[in-house]
Amino acid sequence: MTNLLNKVTELRQEYSELEKQLSDPDIINQLDRYRDISSRYKEISEILQCTEELNQNIEALEENKESLKHEEEKELVLLINEENANLESKVDKYSQRLKTMLIPKDKNDTKKAIMEIRAGAGGEEAALFASDLYRMYTHFIENKGWKIDIMNSNPTGMGGLKEISFEVIGNNAYGTLKFESGVHRVQRVPETESSGRIHTSAASVVVLPEAEEIDFDIDENDLKVDVYRSSGPGGQSVNTTDSAVRITHIPTGTVVTCQDEKSQLKNKHKAMKVLRSRLLDIEIQKQQQSIARQRRAMVGSGDRSAKIRTYNYPQSRITDHRINFTSHNLESFMDGNIDELIDALHIAMQEEMLNNE
Repeated sequence: MTNLLNKVTELRQEYSELEKQLSDPDIINQLDRYRDISSRYKEISEILQCTEELNQNIEALEENKESLKHEEEKELVLLINEENANLESKVDKYSQRLKTMLIPKDKNDTKKAIMEIRAGAGGEEAALFASDLYRMYTHFIENKGWKIDIMNSNPTGMGGLKEISFEVIGNNAYGTLKFESGVHRVQRVPETESSGRIHTSAASVVVLPEAEEIDFDIDENDLKVDVYRSSGPGGQSVNTTDSAVRITHIPTGTVVTCQDEKSQLKNKHKAMKVLRSRLLDIEIQKQQQSIARQRRAMVGSGDRSAKIRTYNYPQSRITDHRINFTSHNLESFMDGNIDELIDALHIAMQEEMLNNE
Protein backbone atom coordinates (compact mmCIF):
# COMPACT_ATOMS: atom_id res chain seq x y z
CA MET A 1 0.00 0.00 0.00
CA THR A 2 2.89 2.39 0.76
CA ASN A 3 4.25 2.00 -2.78
CA LEU A 4 0.80 2.76 -4.19
CA LEU A 5 0.46 5.93 -2.10
CA ASN A 6 3.94 7.08 -3.14
CA LYS A 7 3.01 6.67 -6.80
CA VAL A 8 -0.26 8.55 -6.27
CA THR A 9 1.65 11.43 -4.63
CA GLU A 10 3.86 11.67 -7.70
CA LEU A 11 0.78 11.62 -9.93
CA ARG A 12 -0.82 14.48 -7.97
CA GLN A 13 2.22 16.62 -8.74
CA GLU A 14 2.06 15.65 -12.43
CA TYR A 15 -1.68 16.37 -12.45
CA SER A 16 -1.12 19.93 -11.20
CA GLU A 17 1.53 20.53 -13.85
CA LEU A 18 -0.72 19.18 -16.62
CA GLU A 19 -3.56 21.41 -15.42
CA LYS A 20 -1.35 24.45 -15.92
CA GLN A 21 -0.25 23.25 -19.37
CA LEU A 22 -3.84 22.78 -20.55
CA SER A 23 -4.49 26.49 -19.99
CA ASP A 24 -1.27 27.56 -21.74
CA PRO A 25 -2.15 29.26 -25.08
CA ASP A 26 1.07 28.01 -26.70
CA ILE A 27 0.14 24.40 -25.94
CA ILE A 28 -3.51 24.89 -26.92
CA ASN A 29 -2.32 25.90 -30.39
CA GLN A 30 -0.30 22.67 -30.75
CA LEU A 31 -3.08 20.19 -31.53
CA ASP A 32 -1.08 16.93 -31.18
CA ARG A 33 0.62 18.00 -27.96
CA TYR A 34 -2.63 19.31 -26.48
CA ARG A 35 -4.36 16.01 -27.31
CA ASP A 36 -1.57 13.99 -25.62
CA ILE A 37 -1.64 16.17 -22.51
CA SER A 38 -5.46 15.98 -22.32
CA SER A 39 -5.34 12.20 -22.59
CA ARG A 40 -2.78 11.93 -19.79
CA TYR A 41 -4.74 14.43 -17.67
CA LYS A 42 -7.91 12.32 -18.04
CA GLU A 43 -5.98 9.13 -17.19
CA ILE A 44 -4.57 10.64 -13.97
CA SER A 45 -8.00 12.11 -13.09
CA GLU A 46 -9.48 8.61 -13.08
CA ILE A 47 -6.63 7.31 -10.92
CA LEU A 48 -7.07 10.12 -8.39
CA GLN A 49 -10.83 9.51 -8.31
CA CYS A 50 -10.23 5.84 -7.53
CA THR A 51 -7.74 6.88 -4.82
CA GLU A 52 -10.35 9.18 -3.27
CA GLU A 53 -12.92 6.37 -3.18
CA LEU A 54 -10.34 4.07 -1.58
CA ASN A 55 -9.37 6.62 1.08
CA GLN A 56 -13.00 7.37 1.98
CA ASN A 57 -13.72 3.69 2.57
CA ILE A 58 -10.52 3.20 4.58
CA GLU A 59 -11.38 6.18 6.81
CA ALA A 60 -14.94 4.94 7.34
CA LEU A 61 -13.64 1.47 8.21
CA GLU A 62 -11.16 2.89 10.75
CA GLU A 63 -13.87 5.04 12.36
CA ASN A 64 -16.16 2.04 12.68
CA LYS A 65 -13.44 -0.09 14.23
CA GLU A 66 -12.75 2.65 16.73
CA SER A 67 -16.43 2.99 17.63
CA LEU A 68 -16.67 -0.78 18.19
CA LYS A 69 -14.23 -0.47 21.10
CA HIS A 70 -16.79 1.59 23.03
CA GLU A 71 -20.05 0.05 21.82
CA GLU A 72 -21.86 -2.37 24.13
CA GLU A 73 -25.29 -2.74 22.52
CA LYS A 74 -25.35 -6.06 20.64
CA GLU A 75 -27.64 -4.95 17.80
CA LEU A 76 -25.44 -1.95 17.03
CA VAL A 77 -22.33 -4.15 17.17
CA LEU A 78 -23.90 -6.49 14.62
CA LEU A 79 -24.84 -3.59 12.33
CA ILE A 80 -21.33 -2.10 12.53
CA ASN A 81 -19.74 -5.47 11.79
CA GLU A 82 -22.00 -5.89 8.73
CA GLU A 83 -21.05 -2.42 7.53
CA ASN A 84 -17.38 -3.19 8.14
CA ALA A 85 -17.59 -6.32 6.00
CA ASN A 86 -19.06 -4.20 3.20
CA LEU A 87 -16.36 -1.54 3.64
CA GLU A 88 -13.58 -4.14 3.62
CA SER A 89 -14.95 -5.51 0.36
CA LYS A 90 -14.90 -2.00 -1.14
CA VAL A 91 -11.37 -1.38 0.10
CA ASP A 92 -10.21 -4.60 -1.59
CA LYS A 93 -12.06 -3.64 -4.80
CA TYR A 94 -10.61 -0.12 -5.01
CA SER A 95 -7.14 -1.30 -4.00
CA GLN A 96 -7.13 -3.86 -6.80
CA ARG A 97 -8.51 -1.34 -9.28
CA LEU A 98 -5.86 1.20 -8.27
CA LYS A 99 -3.08 -1.36 -8.69
CA THR A 100 -4.37 -2.19 -12.17
CA MET A 101 -4.64 1.49 -13.13
CA LEU A 102 -1.05 2.10 -12.00
CA ILE A 103 0.37 -0.64 -14.22
CA PRO A 104 2.57 1.15 -16.78
CA LYS A 105 0.76 1.46 -20.11
CA ASP A 106 2.36 0.41 -23.37
CA LYS A 107 2.19 3.56 -25.49
CA ASN A 108 1.99 1.38 -28.60
CA ASP A 109 -1.24 -0.36 -27.53
CA THR A 110 -3.50 2.19 -29.23
CA LYS A 111 -1.73 1.84 -32.58
CA LYS A 112 -2.78 -0.09 -35.64
CA ALA A 113 -1.10 -3.48 -35.96
CA ILE A 114 0.83 -5.24 -38.66
CA MET A 115 0.47 -9.01 -38.57
CA GLU A 116 2.67 -11.53 -40.36
CA ILE A 117 1.81 -15.21 -40.66
CA ARG A 118 4.35 -17.68 -42.06
CA ALA A 119 4.11 -21.41 -42.69
CA GLY A 120 6.74 -23.32 -40.73
CA ALA A 121 7.50 -27.01 -40.34
CA GLY A 122 5.04 -29.27 -42.13
CA GLY A 123 5.21 -28.48 -45.86
CA GLU A 124 1.89 -27.92 -47.67
CA GLU A 125 -0.09 -28.75 -44.52
CA ALA A 126 1.72 -25.90 -42.70
CA ALA A 127 0.77 -23.54 -45.53
CA LEU A 128 -2.88 -24.64 -45.25
CA PHE A 129 -2.74 -24.06 -41.50
CA ALA A 130 -1.28 -20.58 -42.07
CA SER A 131 -4.28 -19.92 -44.33
CA ASP A 132 -6.63 -21.16 -41.60
CA LEU A 133 -5.00 -18.82 -39.07
CA TYR A 134 -5.40 -15.91 -41.47
CA ARG A 135 -9.09 -16.77 -41.88
CA MET A 136 -9.48 -17.00 -38.08
CA TYR A 137 -7.94 -13.57 -37.50
CA THR A 138 -9.92 -12.09 -40.41
CA HIS A 139 -13.22 -13.15 -38.81
CA PHE A 140 -12.11 -11.86 -35.39
CA ILE A 141 -11.10 -8.50 -36.88
CA GLU A 142 -14.32 -8.17 -38.89
CA ASN A 143 -16.40 -9.01 -35.80
CA LYS A 144 -14.77 -6.07 -34.01
CA GLY A 145 -15.65 -3.74 -36.86
CA TRP A 146 -11.99 -3.30 -37.80
CA LYS A 147 -10.50 -3.47 -41.28
CA ILE A 148 -7.68 -5.39 -42.96
CA ASP A 149 -5.31 -4.16 -45.65
CA ILE A 150 -3.15 -6.92 -47.16
CA MET A 151 0.48 -5.82 -47.55
CA ASN A 152 1.97 -8.94 -49.12
CA SER A 153 0.94 -12.56 -49.69
CA ASN A 154 2.54 -15.69 -51.09
CA PRO A 155 -0.17 -18.32 -51.77
CA THR A 156 0.35 -21.95 -52.74
CA GLY A 157 -1.43 -23.85 -55.50
CA MET A 158 -3.57 -25.79 -52.98
CA GLY A 159 -5.04 -22.75 -51.25
CA GLY A 160 -2.43 -22.44 -48.52
CA LEU A 161 -0.22 -19.50 -47.64
CA LYS A 162 3.55 -19.62 -47.44
CA GLU A 163 3.31 -16.18 -45.84
CA ILE A 164 1.03 -13.18 -45.59
CA SER A 165 1.39 -9.77 -43.98
CA PHE A 166 -1.47 -7.35 -43.41
CA GLU A 167 -2.36 -4.17 -41.59
CA VAL A 168 -5.08 -4.25 -38.91
CA ILE A 169 -6.89 -0.92 -38.78
CA GLY A 170 -8.84 -0.43 -35.56
CA ASN A 171 -8.80 1.21 -32.16
CA ASN A 172 -6.30 -0.51 -29.83
CA ALA A 173 -5.54 -3.12 -32.52
CA TYR A 174 -1.95 -3.75 -31.42
CA GLY A 175 -2.85 -3.78 -27.72
CA THR A 176 -5.54 -6.38 -28.37
CA LEU A 177 -3.57 -8.69 -30.64
CA LYS A 178 0.02 -8.39 -29.38
CA PHE A 179 -0.04 -11.64 -27.38
CA GLU A 180 -0.86 -13.61 -30.54
CA SER A 181 2.81 -13.42 -31.52
CA GLY A 182 4.45 -16.82 -31.41
CA VAL A 183 4.53 -20.26 -32.97
CA HIS A 184 1.15 -21.96 -33.39
CA ARG A 185 1.08 -25.75 -33.74
CA VAL A 186 -1.66 -27.85 -35.34
CA GLN A 187 -2.38 -31.56 -34.94
CA ARG A 188 -4.77 -33.04 -37.51
CA VAL A 189 -5.13 -35.35 -40.50
CA PRO A 190 -4.02 -33.25 -43.50
CA GLU A 191 -6.08 -33.05 -46.68
CA THR A 192 -2.98 -34.36 -48.43
CA GLU A 193 -2.80 -37.49 -46.22
CA SER A 194 -4.46 -40.59 -47.66
CA SER A 195 -3.71 -42.99 -44.81
CA GLY A 196 -5.54 -40.96 -42.14
CA ARG A 197 -2.46 -40.37 -39.96
CA ILE A 198 -2.40 -37.31 -37.70
CA HIS A 199 0.38 -34.86 -38.63
CA THR A 200 1.88 -32.02 -36.62
CA SER A 201 2.63 -28.76 -38.43
CA ALA A 202 3.38 -25.20 -37.40
CA ALA A 203 3.04 -21.58 -38.45
CA SER A 204 4.49 -18.47 -36.84
CA VAL A 205 2.57 -15.27 -36.12
CA VAL A 206 4.19 -11.90 -35.54
CA VAL A 207 2.26 -8.83 -34.35
CA LEU A 208 3.95 -5.44 -34.65
CA PRO A 209 2.79 -1.93 -33.70
CA GLU A 210 2.48 0.11 -36.86
CA ALA A 211 5.19 2.77 -36.83
CA GLU A 212 4.52 6.26 -38.09
CA GLU A 213 7.26 8.24 -39.82
CA ILE A 214 7.57 10.33 -36.66
CA ASP A 215 8.17 7.14 -34.63
CA PHE A 216 11.10 5.96 -36.69
CA ASP A 217 13.27 8.03 -39.02
CA ILE A 218 14.87 5.96 -41.79
CA ASP A 219 17.82 7.24 -43.78
CA GLU A 220 17.18 6.65 -47.50
CA ASN A 221 20.91 5.90 -47.89
CA ASP A 222 20.41 2.85 -45.66
CA LEU A 223 17.90 1.33 -48.10
CA LYS A 224 18.36 -0.95 -51.10
CA VAL A 225 15.22 -0.98 -53.25
CA ASP A 226 14.67 -3.66 -55.90
CA VAL A 227 11.70 -3.95 -58.25
CA TYR A 228 10.53 -7.08 -60.07
CA ARG A 229 7.46 -8.71 -61.56
CA SER A 230 4.99 -10.06 -59.04
CA SER A 231 4.33 -13.79 -59.04
CA GLY A 232 1.50 -16.10 -58.05
CA PRO A 233 1.36 -19.76 -56.93
CA GLY A 234 4.22 -21.80 -58.31
CA GLY A 235 6.12 -18.69 -59.34
CA GLN A 236 3.83 -17.91 -62.28
CA SER A 237 3.89 -14.26 -63.36
CA VAL A 238 0.71 -12.37 -62.54
CA ASN A 239 1.86 -8.96 -63.72
CA THR A 240 3.58 -7.76 -66.86
CA THR A 241 5.25 -4.76 -65.21
CA ASP A 242 7.91 -4.49 -62.52
CA SER A 243 5.43 -3.50 -59.79
CA ALA A 244 6.67 -5.75 -56.95
CA VAL A 245 9.07 -4.10 -54.49
CA ARG A 246 11.77 -5.51 -52.23
CA ILE A 247 13.34 -3.16 -49.67
CA THR A 248 16.46 -4.09 -47.70
CA HIS A 249 17.47 -2.09 -44.64
CA ILE A 250 21.24 -2.46 -44.93
CA PRO A 251 22.28 -1.75 -41.27
CA THR A 252 19.98 -4.45 -39.85
CA GLY A 253 19.62 -6.75 -42.87
CA THR A 254 15.83 -6.50 -42.58
CA VAL A 255 14.11 -7.39 -45.87
CA VAL A 256 10.51 -6.52 -46.75
CA THR A 257 8.67 -7.43 -49.96
CA CYS A 258 5.31 -6.27 -51.28
CA GLN A 259 3.63 -7.32 -54.52
CA ASP A 260 -0.13 -7.29 -53.94
CA GLU A 261 -0.76 -3.88 -55.51
CA LYS A 262 -0.52 -3.29 -59.27
CA SER A 263 1.22 0.03 -58.61
CA GLN A 264 4.93 0.02 -57.79
CA LEU A 265 4.44 3.21 -55.76
CA LYS A 266 1.68 1.66 -53.64
CA ASN A 267 3.76 -1.47 -53.06
CA LYS A 268 6.71 0.65 -51.95
CA HIS A 269 4.49 2.63 -49.58
CA LYS A 270 3.17 -0.57 -47.98
CA ALA A 271 6.63 -2.10 -47.78
CA MET A 272 7.90 1.00 -45.97
CA LYS A 273 5.05 0.66 -43.45
CA VAL A 274 6.13 -2.89 -42.65
CA LEU A 275 9.83 -1.94 -42.54
CA ARG A 276 9.23 0.93 -40.10
CA SER A 277 7.18 -1.35 -37.86
CA ARG A 278 9.84 -4.07 -37.84
CA LEU A 279 12.58 -1.56 -37.03
CA LEU A 280 10.44 0.01 -34.31
CA ASP A 281 9.92 -3.46 -32.85
CA ILE A 282 13.68 -3.99 -32.74
CA GLU A 283 14.08 -0.71 -30.85
CA ILE A 284 11.31 -1.61 -28.42
CA GLN A 285 13.07 -4.86 -27.57
CA LYS A 286 16.36 -3.07 -27.02
CA GLN A 287 14.88 -0.37 -24.80
CA GLN A 288 12.42 -2.35 -22.71
CA GLN A 289 13.66 -5.54 -21.12
CA SER A 290 10.18 -6.43 -19.87
CA ILE A 291 8.88 -6.53 -23.44
CA ALA A 292 11.95 -8.48 -24.50
CA ARG A 293 11.09 -11.13 -21.88
CA GLN A 294 7.52 -11.37 -23.19
CA ARG A 295 8.69 -11.77 -26.77
CA ARG A 296 11.69 -14.04 -26.19
CA ALA A 297 10.02 -17.03 -27.85
CA MET A 298 7.52 -15.16 -29.97
CA VAL A 299 9.36 -15.19 -33.27
CA GLY A 300 10.90 -18.42 -34.45
CA SER A 301 11.53 -20.47 -37.52
CA GLY A 302 8.18 -22.21 -37.20
CA ASP A 303 9.76 -25.28 -35.64
CA ARG A 304 7.07 -27.29 -33.86
CA SER A 305 9.06 -27.45 -30.59
CA ALA A 306 8.90 -23.65 -30.06
CA LYS A 307 5.15 -23.49 -29.56
CA ILE A 308 2.87 -21.12 -27.65
CA ARG A 309 -0.43 -22.72 -28.69
CA THR A 310 -1.67 -26.06 -29.98
CA TYR A 311 -4.76 -26.64 -32.12
CA ASN A 312 -5.77 -30.30 -31.77
CA TYR A 313 -8.48 -31.14 -34.32
CA PRO A 314 -9.23 -34.80 -33.32
CA GLN A 315 -10.07 -33.65 -29.78
CA SER A 316 -11.46 -30.21 -30.82
CA ARG A 317 -9.04 -28.69 -28.30
CA ILE A 318 -7.09 -25.43 -28.17
CA THR A 319 -4.34 -25.10 -25.57
CA ASP A 320 -2.33 -21.95 -24.88
CA HIS A 321 0.80 -23.18 -23.15
CA ARG A 322 1.77 -19.82 -21.63
CA ILE A 323 -1.23 -19.63 -19.28
CA ASN A 324 -2.41 -23.27 -19.33
CA PHE A 325 -5.64 -22.23 -21.04
CA THR A 326 -7.67 -25.05 -22.60
CA SER A 327 -10.93 -24.98 -24.53
CA HIS A 328 -12.80 -27.74 -26.39
CA ASN A 329 -14.55 -25.47 -28.87
CA LEU A 330 -12.07 -25.51 -31.75
CA GLU A 331 -14.59 -25.03 -34.57
CA SER A 332 -15.94 -21.81 -33.07
CA PHE A 333 -12.40 -20.68 -32.24
CA MET A 334 -11.28 -21.07 -35.85
CA ASP A 335 -14.32 -19.03 -36.90
CA GLY A 336 -12.76 -16.07 -35.10
CA ASN A 337 -14.38 -16.38 -31.68
CA ILE A 338 -11.09 -16.01 -29.82
CA ASP A 339 -12.11 -13.24 -27.39
CA GLU A 340 -12.09 -15.54 -24.34
CA LEU A 341 -8.45 -16.50 -24.84
CA ILE A 342 -7.33 -12.97 -25.71
CA ASP A 343 -8.99 -11.67 -22.53
CA ALA A 344 -7.37 -14.45 -20.47
CA LEU A 345 -3.91 -13.56 -21.84
CA HIS A 346 -4.36 -9.89 -20.91
CA ILE A 347 -5.59 -10.76 -17.42
CA ALA A 348 -2.63 -13.10 -16.89
CA MET A 349 -0.19 -10.38 -17.98
CA GLN A 350 -1.81 -7.85 -15.64
CA GLU A 351 -1.57 -10.29 -12.74
CA GLU A 352 2.08 -10.97 -13.48
CA MET A 353 2.86 -7.25 -13.56
CA LEU A 354 0.95 -6.69 -10.30
CA ASN A 355 2.87 -9.50 -8.62
CA ASN A 356 6.14 -7.90 -9.71
CA GLU A 357 5.21 -4.52 -8.26
